[in-house]
Amino acid sequence: MSVPTWLITGASSGFGEAIAKDALSRGHTVIATARSANSLKHLAELGAKTMALDVTASDAELASKMAEIGTVTHVLNAAGYLLEAAMEEATAAESEAIYRTNVLGAVNITKAVMPGLRAVAADGSAGVQPVIAHFGSLGSWIGGAAVAHYCSTKWAVSGLCEGIREEVSEFGIAACTIEPGYFRTEILNTAGGKSRRVQASEPKSDIYGEDSAVGKYKAALELSNNKQPGDVLKGAKVTVDVLTKTGVAEGKEIPPRLVLGSDAVDVIRKKCQETLKLLEEWEDIAKSTGYDE
Repeated sequence: MSVPTWLITGASSGFGEAIAKDALSRGHTVIATARSANSLKHLAELGAKTMALDVTASDAELASKMAEIGTVTHVLNAAGYLLEAAMEEATAAESEAIYRTNVLGAVNITKAVMPGLRAVAADGSAGVQPVIAHFGSLGSWIGGAAVAHYCSTKWAVSGLCEGIREEVSEFGIAACTIEPGYFRTEILNTAGGKSRRVQASEPKSDIYGEDSAVGKYKAALELSNNKQPGDVLKGAKVTVDVLTKTGVAEGKEIPPRLVLGSDAVDVIRKKCQETLKLLEEWEDIAKSTGYDE
């Protein structure tokens, strides 16, 4: 098999960084990107090619970047962050910003790389199946007080990737959403250069106090920071295995969704059971809305 070439957004921290390191350790080629190239120096020292890339840039800017990058086989959209805010606490600018990065950023990168991935698939000489992968989350399945913005962006990303998978499979391209539970990354940090948790600039603590659902969820996020059960290094290894169909995934096809973490498995199973129960409870009413034949 030829050596995979990865393009990773959001590679300065979290899963993006861990996957970049794992891929490099296997001798893969990695183009690691982030808003600031300075945040990627440690990956450059490990052998990655690094560059500044803003996923919210214009189509023309991203097309120019893709021309500079050249051929890639594996594209991983890991750029994103968490907005901690009740729905009405977030300003319009804060609401728009998280959608622009978490959702439209994934759209922008997908559009920019698709011509190249189609060419790789058609040529066949790379010896690997080209892949477009997005980071969803446990939040792709469940919402929560104080994280409605974040969870809704992850629902959108998972739905986006599900549609993309149908669109590109006929070209020989795989598409997969990675949906981790709680892993010990920087996602819940509120300070430092690798912070990915942004808090509302105009909190309404008089409405959403400590005893409210929002207040309790915010406190739970703080308590769980750096105590998450998931090991990001193990999660990264499994992700690289699955997206390259090697290791634990040898002989398997790339799935539409890759759930990571025991907590995610348990919560998603419960959500599916609750959804089936809901359908059964409301089935007669749901089916009563069609035309009478």
